[in-house]
Amino acid sequence: MKIRGRDFLTMREYSSKEIWQILKASKQLKKEASTGRFRPLLKNKSLAMIFQKPSTRTRVSFEVAMRQLGGSALYLSWNELQLGRGETVADTAQVLARYVDGIMARVFTHSDLEELARNADVPVVNGLSDLCHPVQILADLLTIWEKKGELKGLKLTYVGDGNNVCNSLLLGCAMMGVNISVACPERYKPDERFIGWAEEESKLSRATVEITSEPEQAARKADIVYTDVVVSMGQEAERAEREKVFLPKYRVSEDLFKSASKDAIFMHDLPAHRGEEVTNEVIDGPRSVVWDQAENRLHTTKGLLSLII
Repeated sequence: MKIRGRDFLTMREYSSKEIWQILKASKQLKKEASTGRFRPLLKNKSLAMIFQKPSTRTRVSFEVAMRQLGGSALYLSWNELQLGRGETVADTAQVLARYVDGIMARVFTHSDLEELARNADVPVVNGLSDLCHPVQILADLLTIWEKKGELKGLKLTYVGDGNNVCNSLLLGCAMMGVNISVACPERYKPDERFIGWAEEESKLSRATVEITSEPEQAARKADIVYTDVVVSMGQEAERAEREKVFLPKYRVSEDLFKSASKDAIFMHDLPAHRGEEVTNEVIDGPRSVVWDQAENRLHTTKGLLSLII
């Protein structure tokens, strides 16, 4: 399987075998890092990191990943580039591709990522867009694999907004044989394209895909319970309306966990709005693996970059 030079925009560009290849590379690099060993797999390579939206985990994980792999990363704010003064995404892509070996972009509009990828002849990685968040799901899958010893046949329940994280979870779980049940209000369902893609993949992996409006039904016998904020970046004007729709019904609490399996784990891509989509008792409790999940952003970023650059 050859994935060098390929873009990573939605995960749709990859097969389940190739996702496994990335996860296995990530696990090996994590094991080596625990002993203080860092192989310079990307020595003298450079990554441009374009940020239209602020970040903690994405910026730090990509910057540290490149450093541990022997390369370098350049932080580029959208407004500090000529993009902020009207240069086209296409022109920016062609210029950057002459300087660097890869581009990661965290943007508001997914079409900007697609434009970057069409015009850059180096791999482009989606660091987050309004449509999906595939690098987060790599870390999620590695975390589940570590905690449960497998992926295929498990059940993941997602409670909350059918947002970019939810879209990618649908696809990633279906590809890897994880049964997924999404509980969300009817008006806030995941993107229909991702539901369709997940259903296609589930036929190959024999996973199940369920969309419901009932959290307790979705959480029944779940191995993983996952949630995300109900008000994402750029949606602040909708806060009052969204809180009225989502809370308290779509809050992950100890009561909701009573429907899940006894050894179910809690996951959140962070940052969390404590007391809104999740209670303190859950996120700080013994079932929570959110800090391991956050750490794995570094290791899966290393696994991905080491294979595509």
